[in-house]
Amino acid sequence: MNQIMKKYKILILIGIAATALSCQKDFLDRYPQTSITPDVFFNTEEDLALYINGMLSMSNHGMYLTDQSTDNLATTAAVEMKNIMTGSPSSQTITGGWDWGRLRTINYFLENYRRADVTADVANHYAGLARYYRAIFYHNMVKRFSDVPWYSGTLNPGDEELYKAQDPRALVMDSVTADLDFALENVRESVPSGTPNKWAVAVMDAKIALYEGTYRKYHPELELQSTADAFLQRAVATAEHIMAEGGFSIHNTGNPTSDYAALFDSQDLTSNSEMILVNSYDQTENVSGNQNTGIFGNYEQSPSRDLVQTYLMADGSRLTEQTDYATFGFVKEFENRDPRLAQTLAYPGWQRAQDDAPYVQFLAKNFSGYHQLKGYINSTDQVILNSSDVPVHRYAEVLLLLAEAKAELGTLAQGDLDNTVNLLRDRVALPHLNLSWANANPDPVQAANFPNVDGSNSGVILEIRRERRVELAFENTRYDDLMRWHAGKLLEEIPDGMYFPGVGDYDMTGDGIPDIRLIPEGQTIPSERERNELGVPLVYYTIGTFGGGATVFLENGVSGGTMVTDNRERTFLEPKYYYRPIPNTQVVLNPNLKQLFDWE
Repeated sequence: MNQIMKKYKILILIGIAATALSCQKDFLDRYPQTSITPDVFFNTEEDLALYINGMLSMSNHGMYLTDQSTDNLATTAAVEMKNIMTGSPSSQTITGGWDWGRLRTINYFLENYRRADVTADVANHYAGLARYYRAIFYHNMVKRFSDVPWYSGTLNPGDEELYKAQDPRALVMDSVTADLDFALENVRESVPSGTPNKWAVAVMDAKIALYEGTYRKYHPELELQSTADAFLQRAVATAEHIMAEGGFSIHNTGNPTSDYAALFDSQDLTSNSEMILVNSYDQTENVSGNQNTGIFGNYEQSPSRDLVQTYLMADGSRLTEQTDYATFGFVKEFENRDPRLAQTLAYPGWQRAQDDAPYVQFLAKNFSGYHQLKGYINSTDQVILNSSDVPVHRYAEVLLLLAEAKAELGTLAQGDLDNTVNLLRDRVALPHLNLSWANANPDPVQAANFPNVDGSNSGVILEIRRERRVELAFENTRYDDLMRWHAGKLLEEIPDGMYFPGVGDYDMTGDGIPDIRLIPEGQTIPSERERNELGVPLVYYTIGTFGGGATVFLENGVSGGTMVTDNRERTFLEPKYYYRPIPNTQVVLNPNLKQLFDWE
């Protein structure tokens, strides 16, 4: 067996060992030294690169499906948060997340990388990447459990540290910050395409700092509010460094109706000025992934009407300022809106590649009627479908987090908005956000959603939160945002869908000609359906109250209302449901572990 093949087999063994041991009692046991010996593996830069690249884990096409736990989507899936709010959760029923296999892989590298015959800067680059991965690992653990044990090395059976109690969140996050400091100092700018460089590290540093700073500010149960500003200041400093030195810019070719969508349906994002880290796919190079599965149509998810109503009007005013906005139908609510709405959701008149006429929204019980476009590739070409790139980190989020951090610190100026949020608005030709106006006219709908936002800067904070929701919709950020803002109560509201005043004929394509007919539950759909002016048969749906035999559930049954996706009462207990319990089996194995925040 040659050395290259032997080293690949070693990496495979590492993965198998990590998986197998993650659920064992000695969950931080050392690797089998008979198979994985440091003197065989850690010799050259190639060895270090091979090991580190084996830890690469980035957002893929599934990123566009991750808002199922939030107010952005209705879902029929058995997502964890929905199950928690509608069930009787405990440490015996919630058993996920307490997996240390990845940490073991990282720490094993950090204990052995110095064996390689490489210069200090080369060694530190790979160590920086390992510590970057460890920082992300622990950030995710803290998000889920808050206090967790910090392990800086691999352990052997019998080591006392295997049975230690959790370390305080503050200590763990100080260690995360130390890892990121090292990574920021040592990870190179020039790296192989599709792997993280110094700017990807910087983005994660800023994101983690913003998360922790706002989490501490809005979560009094942690008793860490006095330390929040330090993290927010770190977020500002790192974001400003990226802006000043990174050379990135917002993708804007002057096409407000398509520039935003181009970020999510492109065959090649590697040269896009907004991309900081890209996950590339190319079927012709045997690296493929069809991202369309589950995104469009009624599979498990459908966008919520609340999300639709969050987008501004094209003139910058709020939809919710219009007195009759709550009874807008599908066609009306897409008129004169922020162009990102029609680049995120299927709009009246949109046409699929395989169709010869505009798409007519398909309605079904338990769904909202809206269909997601973001991340959907409108093509029938399998090579194109399997070769679209995924933006892992993009510059837009850096701008948003800088604006938010400064607003929370009370240091935000109009110039900051012009260099951040307003660059995103320029892309879609939306009027600029004005600091004085926002603070003088806070949105009452946003204010009701986030009642813990107060002070003279509250108006602009609410508008930045709107901008973040709209710009980053379906990019796996909304759930974390709601958690750090202490906004879990919003998840008690069941996402609803389109509004229909009752039985009758409705235009769904925007041409003024009816496409569907709603009839009362119990009425028979005729075998010979009536045709519209274009000679196309109308699509018939029966409507009624939730749980009945109708095709579509409306809030008020046949008298109309919004489409209803669920009726199970949801309860979000604070602060308990911002966290997860340690699985009961782990507490039995290690009695020093203690459940927090009333979990049992």
